[in-house]
Order: sequence, then structure tokens, then C-alpha cells
Amino acid sequence: MTTHENVVKVRGLRKTYGAMVAVDGVDFDIHRGETFALLGPNGAGKSTTIEILEGYRDRSAGDVRVLGVDPAHGGLDWKARLGIVLQSSGESGAVTVAEQLRHFAALYPNPRSVDEVIAAVGLENKAGTLIRKLSGGQRRRVDVAVGIIGAPELLFLDEPTTGFDPEARRSFWQLIRTLQSEGTSILLTTHYLDEAAQLGDRAGVIAGGRMIDVAPIAELGGVDARVPVVRWREQGTPHEQRTDAPAALVAELVARLGSEPDALEVIRPSLEDVYLDLVGRENAEVTA
Repeated sequence: MTTHENVVKVRGLRKTYGAMVAVDGVDFDIHRGETFALLGPNGAGKSTTIEILEGYRDRSAGDVRVLGVDPAHGGLDWKARLGIVLQSSGESGAVTVAEQLRHFAALYPNPRSVDEVIAAVGLENKAGTLIRKLSGGQRRRVDVAVGIIGAPELLFLDEPTTGFDPEARRSFWQLIRTLQSEGTSILLTTHYLDEAAQLGDRAGVIAGGRMIDVAPIAELGGVDARVPVVRWREQGTPHEQRTDAPAALVAELVARLGSEPDALEVIRPSLEDVYLDLVGRENAEVTA
């Protein structure tokens, strides 16, 4: 269950490399039990921000707390409370699924049951199979199993379904929903906006090293970004109008024209539409 207790608190986060600013004054929180989607184009500062939260990279300025600890000084006991699933594991796969998980379970003070984790990721029938013989989707499930074997309070998921086919992605989503129902806090990065919409409670959009919006998924971009668009063709000329009352506008058009307009569409902006608008406006401001 999501609470307003913060597992992550970031204020004024800044990271520079000489004259280059990678992260520029970022602020956001992650509440306990929620899934927070960090969205942004390549080079926006997502990876740098996450690596600072994980304790892999030092910050130049700002205040950061992860599970109440400054990541720059987090010890082994703090790291044991985190789960990290990178874009690729880099494992050779010369061990079985069960052997891999037993190895990692031994590194934690209070690990989850290996058999329970294998069942949770849907690999009961593959427990004795060498990892290199698994499909890409099955290997990704092993990556998640390694990430959760230590019973983490906070799980980092970095582009978890890249390369998945649609069926594998939806199966993976169900696994993440199971973790959500158990109260695991999750920081998700993904380029699939439908994935963020399906799994995220809130999202932050980062571009040019700055956080340009943080809100619940359904409120990202503000009210104006969610106004529907009515499109139609009249005497061969395309028309488009944004309106909070699309049904009334369509009824008005039908009454005026005597029939339904050609090529009539009522489009409600998706998360992808809102995201592209936010990033596009930010890029326009930077280049202006």
C-alpha cells in the first residue's frame, strides 16, 4: 500500500562534468509502496540520476536520501535493502536458475526463499535449466529474481522489457504488479509510455537535466494537456479543435452539416502525447 512516507527524497540534485551539466537542480520524492516512472529522452539525465541514487556515482551538489541514507555514504547494510535490475545482467549463464539465485541469496542477511522467488517469476519449470539456454524473456525474469531475492524495500528497474515481444511484456507486467501488491517500492525507467501508464502511480519527466513535471500518471502535463481533440474534414478541408465537450461539438457539427462529418475523430491525448508535448516544449525553450 502506498503511503506518503518517502523512500527517496531528492532536492537540488546537480551533477556536472567540467562545463557540461548532466543534472541541473532536480527535485522529486518516491513514496513507500509506489511505482515511480522516471521518463525522458536519451541523454536527459535519467541514468546519471539513478546511478547517484544507487550510490554508484557521486553528485556535485544537492541533498539526496534513499531509505533515509545518503547514497554517497551507504554501507553494505543499506545496499542490502536495495534491489537493482540493470538493462543487461552480463552473466555468462553457465549456471542454472536455482544455482544463480542460491548464490545471490547467500549475499543477503534476510533473503527470500529461492523456491518462492522462482515461483514468483514464473520459472518453476526452468529451475534446473542453464541460464544460457533460456529465452530472452526468461533471462529477464532471472534478472528480476536476482533483484528481489534480497527482499528489497526499493527496487530499481532500468528498461526492464526492452526487446520483449508483446506477450512477454504483458506477462512481465503481471510479475511487477505482484511485487507492487507486496508493497515493494519501485523506480522504473522505460521508453515504453504504455508500460509507464500501466505500472506507474506517479511519473517524473526529465529533459535537458531538469525535472519538468512530476505528477500522478493521469495528471501529468496538467489539465490542459488532457483536453480532447476533435478532427474532421469539411468540403475537403481538414479541421481540428480542442474542446472539453467533444460530444457537444460533434452534435453541433452533425446539426449544421446534416450528417456526420467526413473523417471524424475524437482523440483523447495519451500519456505518450502528453510526454512528447512536455519534452517538445522544453526543447523549444532551450533552443529559443
